[in-house]
Amino acid sequence: MPAPLDTPRKPNATKADKELLFKSVTLALIGLVILLAPHVARSASVRDLMSQAALVGWFALVLGIAFGVQYGLRRAKAGRRKL
Repeated sequence: MPAPLDTPRKPNATKADKELLFKSVTLALIGLVILLAPHVARSASVRDLMSQAALVGWFALVLGIAFGVQYGLRRAKAGRRKL
């Protein structure tokens, strides 16, 4: 039996939205790993190497957060359009 027309349905995420979410989570995790690695590394050479990559870590983290915000805005816009 089909659902009545007046019940709101959750909008389905498109493939592009899912890929954007994947990129967001992946970049944020990469950024966090790079930023936290100097504090966890046991070797002084690895610690120095990872501390030199801090700018890359911040860039990845900020880009991941930006993609996450973009994903949220897309989903909110799609939700408003469907209702």
